Amino acid sequence: MKFSTRTTYGLRAMIRLAKSWGQDCVSLARIAKEEKISQRYLERLFAKLKKTGLVKAKKGASGGYCLTKDPRKIIVYDIIKVLEGRMSPFYCLSEDGKIFCEEKYRCGATKVLIKVQKAVNSTLKGITLDELG
Repeated sequence: MKFSTRTTYGLRAMIRLAKSWGQDCVSLARIAKEEKISQRYLERLFAKLKKTGLVKAKKGASGGYCLTKDPRKIIVYDIIKVLEGRMSPFYCLSEDGKIFCEEKYRCGATKVLIKVQKAVNSTLKGITLDELG
């Protein structure tokens, strides 16, 4: 299973914001420089994160982005879901484990695929942003 750079870069940027929790907001230019990520790419990621309420933007000289809540209350699963969209690593399963395949009654792999998906999602739901910093 592979997450895209949206997840890797998005998590790195969110960890950077978590380290600044309770302080000033952090500009995307600063995050881009410190994390060696394209600022344009970060802008696209942060548009999604802002739209879903995980971050907020502050305008002005000391502006930038801040987390909307304590990093101990932000679940990694939620960040990844915003950035990646669908949270099923297998094309034939929905997020809740429903099988979308003509072979579902003859396929011996579905049992293991469902177990793997549940384990991955459960793990991601058990990690807070605060734990990553």
